Amino acid sequence: MKKMYYNFITPENSGKKIGYFRTFLAIFGALIVAYLGMMVLLFVSPGSFLDLVVVFVLFYTFVWACSALWIVLAPSKLSALLRVIIPIFIFSLFLSQMS
Repeated sequence: MKKMYYNFITPENSGKKIGYFRTFLAIFGALIVAYLGMMVLLFVSPGSFLDLVVVFVLFYTFVWACSALWIVLAPSKLSALLRVIIPIFIFSLFLSQMS
């Protein structure tokens, strides 16, 4: 267990290898983070739903790409995992309070 933990917290030696773990987290984790973030913004922003949905559909792809890049550039696997878990937790709390 300690060996696996040290594998997660150790920064990569070279920045040329991303790895399957970070790629998976960047694609699917950023998808979930961007979706939840757009839902929070949709509930918070004033105006009708139909007026805002076009703007959020266009803005969603940009947020997904930026969050995926932010996750991929994490120095270690643990920090990449935390960059997915913490925003999901925060956005889920916001959405549960707004409903």
